[in-house]
Amino acid sequence: MKKGIHPENYRPVVFKDMSNGDMFLTKSTCKTNDTVEFEGETYPVVKVEISSSSHPFYTGKNKLVDTAGRVDRFMNRYGKLKK
Repeated sequence: MKKGIHPENYRPVVFKDMSNGDMFLTKSTCKTNDTVEFEGETYPVVKVEISSSSHPFYTGKNKLVDTAGRVDRFMNRYGKLKK
């Protein structure tokens, strides 16, 4: 790794998903005062509301919106005006 290209506070940080409690370790410059014990070590922790482990797109639990019903209702209401 080249010296002098990373900021001084570039360090390992744990990101904690507050919706399901999952944690993952990565390097970051995020400022935080909280710490957590992760895999036997103490790291600074950044709390996030949603991550890839709880996001509906990544978990496959996303809801499909029925747009066909909405389009049909719109056409029934306003399609007659077009004629």
